[in-house]
Amino acid sequence: MAGEKGPRRIGMREVARVAGVSVSTVANVLSRPTIVAPETRRRVEQAIRGVGYVPSGPARQLRGVPSPLVGSLILDLANPFYAELNRGIEDRLAEAGCLLLACSTDQQPGKEQRILRLLQEQAVRGIIVAPASPDPTPLLEVSRRGTPVVLIDQPRGRLDLCSVAVDHTLGGRLAAEHLISLGHRRIAYLGGTVDPDPVAERREGLRLALAAAGLDTRRSLVDIRMALHPPPLAHAAEAAVEQILAARPRPTAVVCVNDTAALGLLGGLQAAGLRVPADMSVVGYDDLPFAARLAPPLTTVNQPKYELGRAAADLLLDEARPDHTHRGIRFQPSLVVRASTAPPPAGKRSQR
Repeated sequence: MAGEKGPRRIGMREVARVAGVSVSTVANVLSRPTIVAPETRRRVEQAIRGVGYVPSGPARQLRGVPSPLVGSLILDLANPFYAELNRGIEDRLAEAGCLLLACSTDQQPGKEQRILRLLQEQAVRGIIVAPASPDPTPLLEVSRRGTPVVLIDQPRGRLDLCSVAVDHTLGGRLAAEHLISLGHRRIAYLGGTVDPDPVAERREGLRLALAAAGLDTRRSLVDIRMALHPPPLAHAAEAAVEQILAARPRPTAVVCVNDTAALGLLGGLQAAGLRVPADMSVVGYDDLPFAARLAPPLTTVNQPKYELGRAAADLLLDEARPDHTHRGIRFQPSLVVRASTAPPPAGKRSQR
């Protein structure tokens, strides 16, 4: 009915009345429970549950209690790699009583800047970022303004930030060394028109492995570029088959930027009448759950996605410690050999 008020929000005064204590004691139980006597703390906690009191986040922050909100800002929430990475972040934060706000930049620096501003306006405890831009200046400014920033899937270099990353140069080398050992001498790398650092590092790993094998990388490495955003990555990889088959001499193997691209590539090769691995070997990257279920099962480079997320969350939580020191953690990838790779077709094994 007009004029009726909605449900009244229960405040600390009600908790204090039921528990028989002062409002300041209730505030201490919520923000500094260790200074309250155990029996008193028990009565207040019981009263909180009894009256259904929910603490106000902004009010707690005004009393100096850190926000339970943490932002993650990654390139693509629809990508299964980032979904598992975010799961690692979320699980670790939940153990610490925090809530994750997961956001996606779609690899657009402008969108990244807008979300960074919105997360700061929410006074989040910190932000875990897989950068969309090669310029670290905006992230450093966020950190200097008092919101901790942790880089994920990117090494910290000389930046005054914490970071968690994978040695992607090694990942590229592992993929190339495997193919070289099978006899491949002309390998395509299916990457993007604009590559973030981890993707570029994988390409460099391929180049280093080919050079170490005594091959001319200008001829042995075929660089195939596709648009990563949009269209959907699998569709872009399927469309890139035409570029791969048009290269002369034709590559006998393809290393894909990730398993989603490999999925699209397998479909495109099949549509073109090529058999994998008899006519073309294919290597993915990430070792997503579906990789082992493809036809044929996909050889791929495994990176510890869930562990990356947990480690990033650990570093962010550690930022609250007075003795915190920025540091970088680097994980090692590993090669998982399945049925999508084999020696090249006869007559192409010694090609240089």
